[in-house]
Amino acid sequence: MRILVVLCLSMLLASCSSVELDDYQGTRPDLKLEQFFDGKLVAYGIVLDRSGKMIRRFEVDLFASWQGNKGEIKEWFRFNDGEKSTRIWQLEKLGDNQYQGTANDVVGIASGQTSGSALYWQYQLDIVVEGETYTVTLDDWMYLLDEKRLFNKTDMSKFGFKVGEVILYIEKQS
Repeated sequence: MRILVVLCLSMLLASCSSVELDDYQGTRPDLKLEQFFDGKLVAYGIVLDRSGKMIRRFEVDLFASWQGNKGEIKEWFRFNDGEKSTRIWQLEKLGDNQYQGTANDVVGIASGQTSGSALYWQYQLDIVVEGETYTVTLDDWMYLLDEKRLFNKTDMSKFGFKVGEVILYIEKQS
């Protein structure tokens, strides 16, 4: 009986282990923000509540440019409920595979790192819900499919509890 309990607990703990950035080492193509986020891009996304129910859809027009290790990404959001917003990222490449950034609604500094075809990006964001501003933590994973396409999955949490999720598809324009 004791062996069965230990085995069940081991399986439970193994299923709770989180993904690590090193899991993507060696995957191709390599994600370099300064290469993918360059020029015109378009994105399509959904917002899910904590139970996984879709609560919003949106589209984003992006324009990105880099000079040396400094980049800027302008994002123009259009939500299915008519809301529009703009975010302008100021990015900096700190070294091999290390990035940081700021934006008008980002609290402090976003930091991220790439490995192979993946990026893990974490930051706090002020969001407005029914007139109230909340600060949520975003755990952002980007996966480069090829030179023109990228998927983004973001978990949103507050006080360590998941409050929502964003799934986004980004494509470079010709």
